[in-house]
Amino acid sequence: MDMSYLAEHGLVLLGCGKMGSAMLEGWLKDGLPATSVYVQDPYPSIWVKDTGVNVNAPLPKAPAIVLIAVKPQMMAEALPVLQAMGNGKTLFLSVAAGISIATYQDILGSTTPIVRAMPNTPAAVGKGITAIVGNDYASAAHLDLADQLLSAVGQVVRLEAEAQMDAVTGVSGSGPAYVFHMIECLAKAGEAQGLGADLAMALAKATVAGSGALAEQAEEDPTQLRINVTSPNGTTQAGLEVLMDEANGLPSLITKTVSAATDRSKELANG
Repeated sequence: MDMSYLAEHGLVLLGCGKMGSAMLEGWLKDGLPATSVYVQDPYPSIWVKDTGVNVNAPLPKAPAIVLIAVKPQMMAEALPVLQAMGNGKTLFLSVAAGISIATYQDILGSTTPIVRAMPNTPAAVGKGITAIVGNDYASAAHLDLADQLLSAVGQVVRLEAEAQMDAVTGVSGSGPAYVFHMIECLAKAGEAQGLGADLAMALAKATVAGSGALAEQAEEDPTQLRINVTSPNGTTQAGLEVLMDEANGLPSLITKTVSAATDRSKELANG
């Protein structure tokens, strides 16, 4: 990250809940001076106040970047304060769900550099994945800056078009909830086979977390990893024959799940 550029011009963080705090913690660890950060939040946490950042203080006139991390319903009151920074060099980076680039351009000005990002909740523990896309006024340098800032909480991928954001929402944005539900189901299934509730939950959590870590770190793809642990006519194969059933198993269920979430994302964007 070009800390000197950010330190000189300042970084404004609009909203500092769990996501904003996780990012701020990463930036401070990376060496961004606390005095260069301006947090605007009606209910700042004690942790935020103790970092030494500027909390609800007057903002610089042309900061390097304004990162928008407020809930969508708070957006209307928060953004007009920042309109004076629009149509300039300040990059607006939004991690607010469901708000389009066009909406920001309407409020801030059509020539404002804007990058829209979709992170997910594992960002709170540095294990997120965030998709980004910029408007016509977001330069390669702007996208690189957004990439570097968001890398503080996990991986970053770049989209070809904003239209892909709905599908990203359906897969990685909403996806953690699908996985949490799988943990719930796996634990309940263990209980049904005679395990105690605490033991079944411990097994389910560790199995999902460990498998995810292995899938990320292994050279083989998930298909090969699945094959590796599936002995012919063994226990895993018996389970997979149920789970992988094309009509009633996971393939059709996950397809319908992601489709429903993507469709709702489109509805909300157009609503």
